[in-house]
Amino acid sequence: MFAEIPSYLPWAMTAGVGALLVIQGFVHGRQIRQLKASLKNRCDTLGRELHATTSGSVGIGQRLVGCERQLHELRTTLDEMRQNDPLRISYDEASRLVDLGADIEDLMNTCGISRPEAELVSALKKRQAA
Repeated sequence: MFAEIPSYLPWAMTAGVGALLVIQGFVHGRQIRQLKASLKNRCDTLGRELHATTSGSVGIGQRLVGCERQLHELRTTLDEMRQNDPLRISYDEASRLVDLGADIEDLMNTCGISRPEAELVSALKKRQAA
């Protein structure tokens, strides 16, 4: 049965298989190069997007720090204004004087507030004491 097979046939089959392997190697090499190029392009795109996102985040962070600084300054200014408010001081003084037993005329003269204001402060202090 094997006597009928020509002697060059195994060599021809080996050469054919070798040629197919070489062709397959070229095809896979080409596919690998295409995938590599596609992967490089995608990485470059993602790198640019990441850089843009990072830059935006840094800008937002800087604006947030600026807003926090302004808020702190505004709170400090508001606290100073509350402490230095002449009306507040007058009412605090009037309230203290009512605790010490001052009447409405004393409140008006000492604190520089009107009669209705003096009556209101007096009434509120007396109500709190009751």
